[in-house]
Amino acid sequence: MIPDPASHPALYIVLAIVFVVLLAARRVRAIRIAVNIAITLLMVGVLLIVLDQRSRFDPYFARVAELLDIGDQQVVGDEVRIRMSPDGHFWARATINGVPRRLLIDSGATITALSIDTVGASGIKVEDELFPIVLKTANGSISARAATVTELRFGTIVARDLPVVTSPAFGDTNVLGMNFLSRLASWRVEGRTLILVPHHPQERETS
Repeated sequence: MIPDPASHPALYIVLAIVFVVLLAARRVRAIRIAVNIAITLLMVGVLLIVLDQRSRFDPYFARVAELLDIGDQQVVGDEVRIRMSPDGHFWARATINGVPRRLLIDSGATITALSIDTVGASGIKVEDELFPIVLKTANGSISARAATVTELRFGTIVARDLPVVTSPAFGDTNVLGMNFLSRLASWRVEGRTLILVPHHPQERETS
């Protein structure tokens, strides 16, 4: 089947313009330079978009994005600023006992909750208790066990000896609750940005 030019006039007009520009660029040095700059800017723009998207899920891409100051989590002075994700939530990229993890920041959660996988990967010792902790959630009551995070760190914020709970019912989700937020000097939401201010700002990790 031969495509009908009349069915996609805008596409053929754009292709014609591109052809004319490229042809002129071969003859006029100024146009060639402008075309090269435009192509370079386009490639850089695409790279930054891809990097920003991957940084939400890959801690190594997240570290690169943070160094380039283009990620959804940035340090501005002593503050840590986190942009709202497309899902309408705020997600922090942190290290738990040195292990990179992504955590949902939820002011409606009383205590910080970690998945079983995160607890195991971070070397956190779950406390032995005679009776399990019962938590009330939107999906009903669940049993959980208590533990303590030696160090949770992101940006200029460090929380040490942070009580947490863990349960298979949490799935893969990690949540930063009010027992973490209450340790900060302040926290607030401005527009689509969550701003966290620590009492004692720490040096950012460089490794």
